[in-house]
Amino acid sequence: MAKSIQEINEKIKKRKAVVVTAEEMIEIVREKGESQAAKEVDVVTTGTFGPMCSSGAYINIGHSKPKIKIGGGKVYLNSVETYPGFAAVDIYIGATALPPDDPRNKIYPGEFRYGGGHVIEDFVSGKDIVLTANAYGTDCYPRKELKTYINIKDVNEAVLFNPRNAYQNYNVAVNLSDKIIYTYMGTLKPRLGNANYCSAGQLSPLLKDPHYKTIGIGTRIFLGGGVGYVAWWGTQHNPGVKRAVNGTPLSPAGTLAVIGDLKQMSSNWLKGTSMLGYGVTLTVGIGIPIPVLNEEIAYYTAIKDEDIYTQIVDYSKAYPEGIPEIIGSVNYAQLRSGKIKIDGKEVPTGALSSYAKAREIATILKDWIQSGKFLLTEYVEKLPSSDSEYKFKPLNLREI
Repeated sequence: MAKSIQEINEKIKKRKAVVVTAEEMIEIVREKGESQAAKEVDVVTTGTFGPMCSSGAYINIGHSKPKIKIGGGKVYLNSVETYPGFAAVDIYIGATALPPDDPRNKIYPGEFRYGGGHVIEDFVSGKDIVLTANAYGTDCYPRKELKTYINIKDVNEAVLFNPRNAYQNYNVAVNLSDKIIYTYMGTLKPRLGNANYCSAGQLSPLLKDPHYKTIGIGTRIFLGGGVGYVAWWGTQHNPGVKRAVNGTPLSPAGTLAVIGDLKQMSSNWLKGTSMLGYGVTLTVGIGIPIPVLNEEIAYYTAIKDEDIYTQIVDYSKAYPEGIPEIIGSVNYAQLRSGKIKIDGKEVPTGALSSYAKAREIATILKDWIQSGKFLLTEYVEKLPSSDSEYKFKPLNLREI
């Protein structure tokens, strides 16, 4: 019998909802089947914790006396450049932003010790942040320079807004060249010296709802240790990729844009991260509850690591040159075993995302729901799905 989110929320309010993590759901379905699991379980919680470059925060710093219009000027937080092109005192700090004097890759590989992701981690942890601003001055905003501390508890709004998070599946990165390379997928040793991946597999939110039947715009989620929402589909959302019989994509597919009050969040779940030779980023914790509305949802939430496949891609040539070439495919059970075979060679694997942290997020979210303090939301708009005409397009280079 199908259930509604409203019915599940009534059970949550009475603390009678049956909530399990995605790992627990796999065992329940294995033992009892989808039909019985759908009757017994109300919500399945998921989690992921990994580097998500397309992240950042907007902040309203408040007006000084005399006032300054930083829009159109230059603004730095702890010497890291921010984007102030809004109005008088709104700024956006991106996770990959760097201080102007960072040597970048001039000394190769660059260390990228501090950037936007680290500023966000320090800010959310309650540390004072040095704000430096230069402006051109106007009659109504005469001040031209500003240097002060700001603190998250004092600013008006601090909002995490990430244009692309929670990728639905992702490449396994390897290096076929004869030299070491440094990528956003980590350091890759030459001649298939290692294979890096970045997904929580069977715990990952969009892999447990592969056709976006419950996750949509307006879905309430765990974000950075606080409560957030799915704001839109993420940039580079690509639902039309080839999929397995179980509905899971065989390559990077759906993404989410997410938003939430940074003041509620925790530096435990927002970590500035340096990637040798590549840059800085923000490691983000996200958990999404999936209401078990029927047998079909029960089936999807119980898909196991061994049934989720992804593609192996050479990051020394195919990826940087945009060549649609894959070396092979592998499932997440194989990846999590610590080694895979490529062309007969045993290759050690490494995860950029933390499975242990993903499990912890799913458990925290389960506790929130069971305690009655976290209700589910119905989406107000669907995400473009695999049967839509939504297309992911490359840049069309044109001569000028």
